[in-house]
Amino acid sequence: MANAPVTAGRHTPVSRYLRCEGRELHYMEWGTPDAPPIVMWHGLARTGRDFDDLAQALADDYRILCPDTIGRGLSQWSPDPVAEYQLDFYARLARAFVDGLQLAHLRWVGTSMGGATGMHAAATTLRNRISHLVVNDIGPELPQPAIERILAYVGNPPAFDTVTELEAWLRVAYKPYGWQSDAQWRRMAETSVRRLPDGRVTAHYDPAIAGQFSHHPNDYNRWSGYDSLRMPLLLLRGADSDLLLPDVAHAMTQRGPRAQRIDFPDCGHAPALNVASQIDAIRHFLATPAAPADTRAH
Repeated sequence: MANAPVTAGRHTPVSRYLRCEGRELHYMEWGTPDAPPIVMWHGLARTGRDFDDLAQALADDYRILCPDTIGRGLSQWSPDPVAEYQLDFYARLARAFVDGLQLAHLRWVGTSMGGATGMHAAATTLRNRISHLVVNDIGPELPQPAIERILAYVGNPPAFDTVTELEAWLRVAYKPYGWQSDAQWRRMAETSVRRLPDGRVTAHYDPAIAGQFSHHPNDYNRWSGYDSLRMPLLLLRGADSDLLLPDVAHAMTQRGPRAQRIDFPDCGHAPALNVASQIDAIRHFLATPAAPADTRAH
């Protein structure tokens, strides 16, 4: 069954904090310290808790690190949002995070903005240190209508009297994620909530993160960096995605690292990576030899 939930595992994650580039980042850690590391980086207005199901499923074999980007979740909000809510700074954070944990090499799984951060870091701050790169529903260019759709809810998050009302809103805003169980939607709500001074609740991020698109309008135009990549790259796409268009996804399989592409039915932007078919595809890819992409037959 394509939408079968993943059976709960035996691993209990640990909540940790690390100072990176002068900012405190929160992250969840799964698995054992001596296992091969995976960094999982979330999307624009989300948190590292989006990876709970994937991390649980892979924690027998890997040490998994799921940070909240600056301005999201339990990480510090930026005192300089124009300068720091952008991919260059996120890539610097990624390097500081990896260095702070003394990771020489790692695998990377990134959803949306986390995928863009992974591609950019792999081309710059973490060059030659990412052995496998999983990019979930984003490419080196973005269509403007999809950006406008996202900004419609990210830049001005609504406030609610109750968490159940917030959950109902999340179910609509993130419907393109695809199937999630009631328990998974509830967890999304409870890990996405912050209370406002007036007692209402809203999404757990700094609304200023939306300024990335106005202050850095070309931030997601990254073909030159993509073309320089040579590690194995798995490109995941929601079959109905409006952010990663089919022609861009196809181009990603033909240039640069020549991505292996998988489209998942019944979801758009972005697959939640919470069901067996998606998790198994990632598991299989991460277990492949880390031969450079330019040594593979093209």
